[in-house]
Amino acid sequence: MPHWLQLMLDSLGPLLWAGLRFTVPLTLLSFAFGLTVGLAVALIRLFGPAPLAAAMRFYVWIIRGTPLLVQLFLIFYGLPSAGIVLDAFPAALIGFTLNIGAYSSEIIRAAISSVVRGQWEASYSIGMSWSQTMWRTILPQAARVAVPPLSNTFISLVKDTSLAAAITVPELFQAAQRIVATTYEPLILYVEAALIYLALSSVLSALQSRLEERLGRYGGFMEARA
Repeated sequence: MPHWLQLMLDSLGPLLWAGLRFTVPLTLLSFAFGLTVGLAVALIRLFGPAPLAAAMRFYVWIIRGTPLLVQLFLIFYGLPSAGIVLDAFPAALIGFTLNIGAYSSEIIRAAISSVVRGQWEASYSIGMSWSQTMWRTILPQAARVAVPPLSNTFISLVKDTSLAAAITVPELFQAAQRIVATTYEPLILYVEAALIYLALSSVLSALQSRLEERLGRYGGFMEARA
């Protein structure tokens, strides 16, 4: 067996284990929390009082205008100077959550704004409150618009978690770095890590396509009823 293939086979287990133990949980938790933050920010910017809406615009401006890696460094290496010390995984989780929250808020805000005003009026005319209208009428329709870009954000997040290696989170990419430090075979190990990320992204892309097809059929059904 060629040396490079044997090395890849020997490294596959540790890399997959690091992915399952850190990369996947970090991705799922960051996206779930970030989506929650994004929805809250979007609603505040659209319907909240002016001071809060301004604060949310400032938050989005800061996050979108600075590199994710710098944000992670500020949280993990900068905050200890202010007396706030976080372990690597929670620091990465906070950084990714804030980043996803800012970007997803813009997607959700645009999706909500795309719902025609008549939907609000129709809901109010049958006695729905604002919150009932939002959760039963507006958000389900906005989801059709928001799901494709949010899915792309999720797929990008899977790859962006490799940046957590820079703040010592022992995820997939840092596992590859550790093996490189002992084998001195960076090309082979980094190619293997790239292939694993590619496989994860490809699976998620296929799931995204299936989801968009289902939403498209649902959308066609709703338009036919209208």
